[in-house]
Amino acid sequence: MVPMEYYLLLSAAVFSIGVFGVLTRRSALMFLMSVELMLNAAGVNLVAFSWFYGNLTGQAFTLFVMALAAAEVAVGLGIILTLYRNFDDIDVTNATTMRW
Repeated sequence: MVPMEYYLLLSAAVFSIGVFGVLTRRSALMFLMSVELMLNAAGVNLVAFSWFYGNLTGQAFTLFVMALAAAEVAVGLGIILTLYRNFDDIDVTNATTMRW
């Protein structure tokens, strides 16, 4: 049986990689992938605590997190396509020129 601390360490590592990717990358695609890593880390935490306490609440919330991630990908890909059409690049720093 794997102790819960291992799952929490894994989740912390994946979340940290996601935060690092969000803060350092300029590509919108890498930005979305980093946000997905952060959502997956939250899902691992929810499942780990659900297993530890012996109820299914965390696993049900994980299903909602996965649905949220799917919706985020759909909206994010639309934004990436708009960036590419307007600027011929997916650099998120160029999006500041899309304001009024």
